[in-house]
Formats: sequence, structure tokens, C-alpha cells
Amino acid sequence: MTEELTVITERVDDIPLLLAQQERMGIAELIDEHFAPHGNWQGLSPGQTLAVWLAHIVSEADHRLNHVQPWAAKLVETLRTCLGQAVGELDFTDDRLALLLTALSDNRRWVAFESALNGRLLRVYDLRAERVRVDSTTAAGYWQVTDEGLFQFGYSKDPQASRQTQLKVMVSVLDPLGLPAVTQVVAGNRSDDPLYVPAIRQVRDSLGRTGLLYIGDSKLPARETRAFVHAGGDYYLAPLSKVQLPQAVLDGYLAPVWEGQQSLQTVSRSAVDGEPRLIVEGFERQEPMAVELEGQTVSWIERRLVVRSLAQASSQGAALQRRLAAAEEELAALNVHKRGKKIYTDVALVQDKVASILNTHQVTGLLMVNYQQRPTVTSPQGKPKPVVWVEGTRDEAAIQQAEARLGWRVYATNAPHNHLSLEQAVLAYRDEYVVEYSLSRLKGKPLSLSPMYLQDEGRATGLVRLLSLGVRLLTLLEFTVRRRLAEEQATLAGVYAGSPTRATARPSAELLLEAFQHIYLTLVSIGQQTHRHVTPLSDVQHRILALLGLPVAAYARLSAGLSNPP
Repeated sequence: MTEELTVITERVDDIPLLLAQQERMGIAELIDEHFAPHGNWQGLSPGQTLAVWLAHIVSEADHRLNHVQPWAAKLVETLRTCLGQAVGELDFTDDRLALLLTALSDNRRWVAFESALNGRLLRVYDLRAERVRVDSTTAAGYWQVTDEGLFQFGYSKDPQASRQTQLKVMVSVLDPLGLPAVTQVVAGNRSDDPLYVPAIRQVRDSLGRTGLLYIGDSKLPARETRAFVHAGGDYYLAPLSKVQLPQAVLDGYLAPVWEGQQSLQTVSRSAVDGEPRLIVEGFERQEPMAVELEGQTVSWIERRLVVRSLAQASSQGAALQRRLAAAEEELAALNVHKRGKKIYTDVALVQDKVASILNTHQVTGLLMVNYQQRPTVTSPQGKPKPVVWVEGTRDEAAIQQAEARLGWRVYATNAPHNHLSLEQAVLAYRDEYVVEYSLSRLKGKPLSLSPMYLQDEGRATGLVRLLSLGVRLLTLLEFTVRRRLAEEQATLAGVYAGSPTRATARPSAELLLEAFQHIYLTLVSIGQQTHRHVTPLSDVQHRILALLGLPVAAYARLSAGLSNPP
């Protein structure tokens, strides 16, 4: 009697790891707690469905709804084993996923969920929330703009884009690991300045504490925002723009430096070779602040840290010299008379041209220009005509004064010196890549926020929030491994393709997940008996699971309970 042989192969890869990590974070559990489904909901719970979808997004670098069901159909046994219950591909239809995105767009429920998630992550991962970095980004899509809608024309924050149809995402992340604490989705034409107060208020409510240091760019220190932070018992650190601190005021701060009456404190930082490098010199001033906020006057003493970046001063000085040389070259070209070139015979006209050249190269006031009438042969008959001759001379005193202003910036903070010294402030702000890294992770692979293909505003909001969970997932994977390696004073090798001996103490989450490629679950059925086999984990994969504190059983249980063929 011949028995039928059936072989099914599922590509497992990093799915068990991603689901196990989410289980530790409590994502599915908290989703089910705060986004209870309606009575007709069947199959996997909303939390389990979103956990699987998030694993798909991170593993496949694809957030499109209609790609999840066919993917899940090829992983039914893997998902069933990881989740511990029956799974069908109909659990992941695009209609079902769209309903979940609409649920995530509920602001009240999302805020409560995010607060509960923050509390769990701070406890489980033993995190100390001391600093919060706040910044925004934009996401483009193929949307129809409507009055008062979420999708609006606005100036993109992407380097190669200008105005586009977009929405804006305001993210507050915990320093130093870059873990998002609060994610807000607003209309794409909103300016950043008024977004900081609601973001900070939500962080306070979510974390349930004050005394935090909020770090942002030059959009953060609007006077009302600074007053709000101070009145709430928190601290701020941000650079002041030229609007908030005019050049004349900065010159007044710098006058004692130029006169040799102000001593400067230096700040060094370890370079790549481990040697300390001088990066900044500066000093402090104090300014009394008084701002009307909600009918009351908020008063405090603000510390202003006046610092000069030596690298920036050097690069700006070199750029100034290039601009001067280019302007001198263009001025000299005005004296070249040949066919096809405009010849200036009127002083007023040539003065307008000179002013345009100086303004274009930003050297107005740095070149002294003399004008002379000179007879020059300009006609075919050779009759001399008076033309204007231009001669530019560098004003060395003005140039020296301009160079003395280069590289200077003023940071404002209300934090006391014993809480945040000048050196600590400089180094803290220079770690702004922390929030930029989180934003780039949100917009780049594998989460790929932009472009979005959803047309419904609620679903678009829900997708942004789901992807913010992906940022948390990747951030904690990376943080856990790096912290464990630092504790062990060890490195991890075998995660770089083609370089098995290359080691690192700071592997990225993307590198860690890539190490789990080409793991397969094979099910061989002969009659009534099914044999299961999982690709044995490599030493590197075992090592990563150990660093993450995740059990090998996350993979081993895929083949548990039944014999494996030899």
C-alpha cells in the first residue's frame, strides 16, 4: 500500500525572534487591552494580528496592506506555533488590517496605550528617562488636499524635495537610546513651533514625571514654549535662532571676548582614535525672563551658553574666503570689454550690478568698490567712449570682524549648572543624531513610512502609529544587544556578510535581523505522520538570542513534539 508524501516548506527567518521580542514588550497584550474589538471579531485578536503584521513589515520592508495575506498563507504553521493558536490567512485580509488602522487612529485610546506601553518598557528594560529629544519629519503620499484635512501641501524635510502633499509626524524620543515615547500625527502644513507644547505635555502625561530635559532644534525655544517647560518643572536646551537672538545682541555678548576681557571654557571630545579633540570654546551669560502664559507671568533666570564650534568656524572661514574670491573674479570680469559683453557707461547701472554680485556671494560690506570713468575703444570705428571701470579692494578690518563672528552659537537653558554644565550641554546637543536616527529609521527601510498609499486620513494616522511601534521594536533590539556587549566588554562577529571575522560592539538592529536569514521549517507528511525539521541555528544566531535574553525555544518549538528525520 502506497502512502501519500507531502512536503511543505516555510521560510521562517527572523519571524520567531520578532514575535518573541514583541511579546516581551507586551505589544499584543496592551493593544487588546486598549483597542477592544467589536463583538463580531473572530480569529486572532487585534493585538496578535498587529504583532504579526508588524513582524511582516520589519522582515519584508513592506507596509502595504494587500501584501500581508499572501505572505501569511506561506507561514501558517510558523505563525500557529509562535502564537500558540490556530492561524488562517483570512486573519490578515486587507479589510481586516484597515479596520485595525482605523482603531489605532483613535487619539484617546492611542494616548492611553502609549502611556501604558512606556510604563512597561521603562520597567522591563530598566530604562532611566532623564532627557527627551523632540523633532518632526514629513511623509509624502498620493493624496487629495482638502480644507482642514490631514493631507496638505507643505515644505518637505527631505533633502531633495520641496513642496509636496504630506502629513507631519512629531516624535519625542528618550535619550540616549532613541526610543519613541510619544508620536503625534498632524497636518502637513503645520509649522513646528506650536507643536512642541502639546508634544511635551503628552510626554509628561505619558511618563508621569517632570524634571526632564527637553532638547530640540531652534524651533523649540519660542518664548511661550520655554515658559511652558519651566512652569511645568522641566528643563529645556536648544539653540537660539537669529530671530530669537539678533546679531546685534550676540555682538554685545562677544564684545568682551574680542576685547580680551572674557575668559573661555574649552570642551573636548574623544575622536575616532580615542584621543581627546578640542571642539568648542565658550562662556555663559544669564538673562532674566518673564513671559505671559495663560494669564499668569512666568519668571525665571535663563542661562545662555555662548559657544564657538572650532570646526564650524574653520569651515565657515574657508567658505568666506571662497566667496570673496568669487566676488572679486566677477567684479574683475566687469572690466573685460569684448563682443557680446555688456559695457557699462552709467555709474548707477554698474553700481546695481556690483550690489547684486556682493549680495549673491554674501560679502556686502567686506569689499570696498571704487568706480572710475575711463575712455575705452568700444565701437567698430574706434572712437573712444567713457566706460565705468570697477575696482574691488578687500576691507581687511571688516573681514577680520566677520571672521570673529564665525562659528558662534547661543544655547538657551533653564537647567541649573549642577544639573547641566556648559560642557554637558554642548555634548548633549551634539548627540542630536539620536532623534534623527529614529526619524530616519521610521522613513527608511525596513519601515519605509514614505510614500504612503492609503487615502483615508484615519488609516494613514494608524499606519504612522503602527510604524512607530516598529521603531520601538528595532530600537530595543539594538539597545539590548549593545548594552549586554558593553557589560561583557565583548564584541559580536559574524553579522557582516562576506566578513565572518569582522566584529563590532555596536551592531545595528538591521544587522542582527539579517543574521537570521535562510531559516526554514520543513513539514514532511507520510500518511498520518508528520515530521518537522527546522534549520539548525548557527553559533552567531545562538549568540544573538542569548544577548537579547530570548529563549532558543522561540525556534526550537517549531519542531518540538515530533521526530525529525535524519
